[in-house]
Amino acid sequence: MSVPRLVVAAPSSGSGKTTVATGLMAAFAARGLAVSGHKVGPDYIDPGYHALATGRTGRNLDAYLCGPELVAPLFAHGAQGCDLAVVEGVMGLYDGAAGQGELASTAQVAKLLRAPVVLVVDASSQSRSVAALVHGFASWDTGVRIGGVILNKVASERHEALLREALEESGVPVLGALRRASQVDTPSRHLGLVPVAERGAAAVSAVAAMGAQVAAGCDLDALMALARGAGALPGDGWSAAEALALPTHDHPSRLAERRGDDSNAARERPVIAVAGGPAFTFSYAEHAELLDAAGADVVTFDPLRDERLPEGTRGLVIGGGFPEVYASELGANESLREEIAALALSGAPVAAECAGLLYLCRELDGIPMCGVLDASARMGERLTLGYRDAVAVGDSVLAVAGTRMRGHEFHRTVIEPGAGEAPAWGIVAPARRVEGFVRGGVHASYLHTHWASEPGVARRFTERCRTS
Repeated sequence: MSVPRLVVAAPSSGSGKTTVATGLMAAFAARGLAVSGHKVGPDYIDPGYHALATGRTGRNLDAYLCGPELVAPLFAHGAQGCDLAVVEGVMGLYDGAAGQGELASTAQVAKLLRAPVVLVVDASSQSRSVAALVHGFASWDTGVRIGGVILNKVASERHEALLREALEESGVPVLGALRRASQVDTPSRHLGLVPVAERGAAAVSAVAAMGAQVAAGCDLDALMALARGAGALPGDGWSAAEALALPTHDHPSRLAERRGDDSNAARERPVIAVAGGPAFTFSYAEHAELLDAAGADVVTFDPLRDERLPEGTRGLVIGGGFPEVYASELGANESLREEIAALALSGAPVAAECAGLLYLCRELDGIPMCGVLDASARMGERLTLGYRDAVAVGDSVLAVAGTRMRGHEFHRTVIEPGAGEAPAWGIVAPARRVEGFVRGGVHASYLHTHWASEPGVARRFTERCRTS
């Protein structure tokens, strides 16, 4: 596959990567190009802004959660049929998983994608020193090609001239200079930017402003020429159907053969309801694609507005988000809470991650939730954040005991107790502990996982929905 592509990186967080990456996507889309947006790392929020800018699903590329070998295939899958792909980095260019070298860094992803890097530099408090900074980043790893710099938060024309003069000595071209602009600012709170789904028209306006600012301040033709210089990627794009075709002991067709059932049960497409809306915005697109390829009909519902689950629901997936922000509204939707509790009590498969875990508790900050789990949740003072290595403690609707997966924790809430009598996961790194709940058909945990790394999760869950 050969699609023009750029990786937008920075020396550190807060330099303006999201503004520049989203602005580039919007500016090139405004030129009539089909643009694919990607985000390095586990972040769910930035891809929402990418989707708004491009009109296509935002995708994540995480070498820790999925393994380096899946980065290029997942990229090719998301960028198929596009004229340009823009990949927004995470943290600083060379920052990755703690204590594991370049793993999961923007630099590693750029190398895996054979893509040139555009370095976004916050120039607000420097002039000639910018050349030393860029030279250091460009020479640190010769496998990373920094093809240009975009100067952000430039104070004036005089300031821009000083910066450009200094960078002439670095050999790295300046591809843009952006002034401060309040229109492109995006509000933040305890877990980062406020998601697109919560901002409505304000998010649309912000993305349009980003596109206009980047189009006015950057050399789009030079950026496109740089993107076209990326070489072809070997191998094929990721496919949910092909990922699910790998042999497994619980493949639906093999189960049907062992049961002597070659018709209805094996062919039925169970309805799996997936929570969405402003309170549950954290989801990887590949999860729904895997469930669909495994034979499910995936239907999205909004727990803030829908008083009933989708007709014929046989299984439920509740991902991450911000239930703490919408606790009152979620608690007020009593009819849906009762229906979810009844579904779980019936033994139907329910998979809940982080926000979904909170929603299944008895209460959240004193407000009644679904009451599926004998646990209570509250906002805490400390942010829990980081990658985790986990193993399934026992059999569940998602995995058999001993299944190893990598995940990510990202929350400022506390669950009491932190694990049930049958925990969901045993965390083996960075510190050993158990967490989460397995109860009947329920699997609930703080751990965010990426099912592309273990497609059997989607296959097993769909089969349990089919036969429950």
